[in-house]
Amino acid sequence: MFKKVLIANRGEIACRVIRACHELGVDTVAIYSKADAESRHVHMARESICVGEATNTDSYLNLANVLMACEISGAEAVHPGFGYFSERARFAEALGSMGIKFIGPTVSAIEAMGDKAKAKEAAIASNCPVVPGSEGAAESEQDAAVWAEKIGFPVLLKAVAGGGGRGIRRVDDADELSRLFKMASAEAQASFGSGEMLVEKCVVEPRHVEIQILADEHGNCLYIGERECSVQNLRHQKIVEEAPCAILDPATRKAMGEAAVRVAKHVGYTNAGTVEFLLDSAGEFYFLEMNTRIQVEHPVTEQVSGLDLVQWQIRIANGEKLPYSQEDIVLSGHAIEARITAQDPENDFSPSTGKITRWEAPGFGGVRLDTHVYAGFSVSPFYDPMIAKLIVTGKDRADAVNKLGIALDEFNVEGIQTNIPFLRKLVRHPDFVKGEVSTAFVGRFLKEQLAHV
Repeated sequence: MFKKVLIANRGEIACRVIRACHELGVDTVAIYSKADAESRHVHMARESICVGEATNTDSYLNLANVLMACEISGAEAVHPGFGYFSERARFAEALGSMGIKFIGPTVSAIEAMGDKAKAKEAAIASNCPVVPGSEGAAESEQDAAVWAEKIGFPVLLKAVAGGGGRGIRRVDDADELSRLFKMASAEAQASFGSGEMLVEKCVVEPRHVEIQILADEHGNCLYIGERECSVQNLRHQKIVEEAPCAILDPATRKAMGEAAVRVAKHVGYTNAGTVEFLLDSAGEFYFLEMNTRIQVEHPVTEQVSGLDLVQWQIRIANGEKLPYSQEDIVLSGHAIEARITAQDPENDFSPSTGKITRWEAPGFGGVRLDTHVYAGFSVSPFYDPMIAKLIVTGKDRADAVNKLGIALDEFNVEGIQTNIPFLRKLVRHPDFVKGEVSTAFVGRFLKEQLAHV
């Protein structure tokens, strides 16, 4: 096993990886910005190295500084978490040239699946259903208009190099296309360094279902069930995730899982990854994209599968074989995750910063909390507003939904605004309780809330 791993990330995921390393007997190195000097991940790690000033570009995304930290720490491997350098082939390639193991897929797999056009080609070659759309990136607004007319409105403009809900716009008619293409392309350029766009048929009110896969470096690839991530905000960013999907039948689960494995094997994928699908009202599913990293929502899969996905990332990177067959993967119970963010729901979910003066988290059977904050911690304006993930596990979905409501009621935070009051209402909405949700659910919920103001 590796003796020392550097975690090239911050926040709750850095804490999560550090704990997994320590459980495996591996020493850890944290990196941090000057604004994050008091973050829990810095104190948890055996060593820590400051990589720059407060902003992401000066610290966590400063390639030279992060690579220097890797070198001076003497780490044998690097876990990138999610975001930042987790899907940057250049980072993985640089580590390889330094003789440091990247805990993730190969450079070629990152390149193949990080480009949505190439990923779609891989899905087609793997006999995986895809959403009808452009063959590669639209070269211009005019090209996008031609594809939109061919496919039929509504269409979805999607950044080729996108993720996290950025660079996406729904277009309902030809008059909107030029304006929305410019907006989506500009956002994609600013976020990912590429303004290239795909044009796809907009599947109206689908469910967002993703398959977790694990693949070792010896040719074994398994799917570890599915997660439903349909509860998303208006910018396609996930709010609540659960495992398993409330409506997926065994035959569809098997077909979706096998399709995900085919895609992964086609690109020679290793380590943990997620293949995302859209599920329409008729039960048909379509390849959406593949995330070549651990997901924010991985804990719900861990809770129902009994597998520690982060530990398996490290074990696979260290050359271990998966000791399971597909038949060994059995899901039990139901888990739901709610993302806790430092945002003000009463003010259009604007970021909330300042010192947390009270942090009273729920703690009872079936509750897990992944976080990097505590009472006295100061939330800065420089990073993603997610400050915790509240995960509950029940014997079935009804039990998990009930536990989530109770846990949110017991979760009290003062000093900053959070989305907890919003979540308390959302998870008690009749449609959520019944599992009757789609990617349009939150939009309808928000309209109902505004109607009662």
